[in-house]
Amino acid sequence: MVLRLKHADRQEIAKPAAGWMRQSVLEIAPDNALLAPVPLHWMRLAKRRYNQSALIAMHLSDKTGLDVCPDLLERPRRTPSLDGKTKVERAAILDGAIRVAQRRRHRIVGRSVVLIDDVLTTGATLAACAEACCAAGAADVCVAVLARVVKDA
Repeated sequence: MVLRLKHADRQEIAKPAAGWMRQSVLEIAPDNALLAPVPLHWMRLAKRRYNQSALIAMHLSDKTGLDVCPDLLERPRRTPSLDGKTKVERAAILDGAIRVAQRRRHRIVGRSVVLIDDVLTTGATLAACAEACCAAGAADVCVAVLARVVKDA
């Protein structure tokens, strides 16, 4: 189902996904938290035509009453696909690849941020996003994901 949302243009999955995530987000997010989706590079966004994490974040905002900023984070540098990469390789690829948009910095200072993503694999992408938020002055950063990749034993 998550792969259909991400790669098969099944955008309608985002709304029920947000419903499934609602309670866990409310449990971790302070009342003034800002929802922020993991960004896509503009070339990947143009190819896919939508950011699945942003769709989930928008629906989560509707369901929780929390503010959302779909373009808080940006990915100015194009990175290769992270599929099949190790945690160390992913971290190296993402080093400096995500930042807080200059025009949105004022929304983050002293505020809690909840990062929204569809899938957590190694956590490298979310770590890069959290580092960018903290560097821009976020009070704290939490993470909410729809699914997690199961690690082999």
